[in-house]
Amino acid sequence: MKKILILLLFVPFWFSCKDDGAKTDPVKDSLQNETNKLSGMNSVQAASLDSFFRAMNDIQSNLDEIKAKEKIISHDTAGGDVGGRKDQITNDIQAIYDLMVTNKQRLAAAKKNLKSANLKIASMQTTIDNLTVELASKETEITELKDQLEKLNLELSNLTMNYTELQTESDVKTDVINTAYYAFGTAKELTKQGVLTKEGGFIGLGKTQKLSDNMNTSYFTKMDITATKEIQLSAKKAKLVTTHPAGSYKIDGADGKADKLIILDADKFWSVSKYCVIVVE
Repeated sequence: MKKILILLLFVPFWFSCKDDGAKTDPVKDSLQNETNKLSGMNSVQAASLDSFFRAMNDIQSNLDEIKAKEKIISHDTAGGDVGGRKDQITNDIQAIYDLMVTNKQRLAAAKKNLKSANLKIASMQTTIDNLTVELASKETEITELKDQLEKLNLELSNLTMNYTELQTESDVKTDVINTAYYAFGTAKELTKQGVLTKEGGFIGLGKTQKLSDNMNTSYFTKMDITATKEIQLSAKKAKLVTTHPAGSYKIDGADGKADKLIILDADKFWSVSKYCVIVVE
């Protein structure tokens, strides 16, 4: 609850620091109405909401950077002679396209996170819809800018201007980044399957389990870290063999049992390793 209260204070402050004299921005305004809808939120939803605000902030920052680069390009091409500034202009255009792809990727991830956390808040969907429209409008604007530059005989053939190509490449990288693997079972089962091995001790006594140097990865279950927030264990006890930062997860269950592993902060939880091994009893 402390985290939620901090977030409630942060939301209006974030917007008050952005362009006080500017016109009303529906993307920003729609988020200001959320502070009275956050009571009763569980830890996974709170983390997802925090991630949503970070994504919106990143997207807005990227849009501001795009606008700044557009102004620079317009200034550099005002005289019609772009030959001497060709390298800078092409670099700025490429940077704009890269930022647009990043924005699309961040927006898609934000939508997915809210859905997986069962956060159904109308004005958040409105925020997403408004940003989707704004990005589409900006894409058209950038295409027009590219056409204007080509009319000035600026060679742009070496630039990666195809959004589909850029997005496909970005999606592949994102899939790799968002993919993780988990396995759980008794120590005996995991050792038998080549996930764990024993070391230390004397004549079989006092040995401890550790990850096998030749770990059997085929025994693991593949998962999307943006979509999977819980791993069902249905066990009496459970402990993690792999390293995951404290506070990024909890083992939950009735009467002290280990019914499931709840990932509270996916980015933090998977920061050390993309493999999660859980020994259960």
